[in-house]
Amino acid sequence: MVNESSRVLVVDDEPNIVDVISMALRFQGFSVESAGTGSEALTQVAAFRPDLIVLDVMLPDMEGFEVAKRLGAERAGTPIIFLTARDAPEDKIRGLTSGGDDYVTKPFSLEELLARVRNVLRRTGKAEAESSRLSFEDLELDEDTREVARAGEPIELTATEYRLLRYLMLNPRRVLTRAQLLDHVWDYDFGGDARVLETYISYLRKKLDQHGPGLIHTVRGVGYTLRVPRA
Repeated sequence: MVNESSRVLVVDDEPNIVDVISMALRFQGFSVESAGTGSEALTQVAAFRPDLIVLDVMLPDMEGFEVAKRLGAERAGTPIIFLTARDAPEDKIRGLTSGGDDYVTKPFSLEELLARVRNVLRRTGKAEAESSRLSFEDLELDEDTREVARAGEPIELTATEYRLLRYLMLNPRRVLTRAQLLDHVWDYDFGGDARVLETYISYLRKKLDQHGPGLIHTVRGVGYTLRVPRA
């Protein structure tokens, strides 16, 4: 099965495309980072270690084909889906022979791209979840039974609290914006008041903090992050 916590790097110099793809992937539970140039992509691969790369061919500093070539052994078999406006047969052949696992032309269907991401992850063996249990410090979440415990003590959560905590645990130590959390936990096109999120964060904190130090931290003006308290 596809592991929804898989990491995907989106590389494109068009911010609107990056935003749309990233939001859709995050809504599906993927952890996503982005880059706007080939150089940024090379840096992100080393730091983020993605399970899959969605890579635009026409980047401002170098072609996506060159990025794939430079990654070489460093990406250790990380699959690449090329995304480009070039639809000539020779471009597709070049993409697939330069290390690409799939080739999607613009304009593209978002649903089709998501399906291809899942298919490539499954085909390349990057989709197997190592465990149905998520853990962070002494906090554990079982995705099969939907049970949550901290320091061995069971914690009863509502369905919404569970989804919110799960998304935070899929992205530990990452700052998640309010928009990301609202989109993922409530609805893809949710346009409601951010106070709904603040209320549920408060509910979670009350339940989790009974068993140890606070793990959900507010990043003022941005959103929230799951991390250990700073000394």
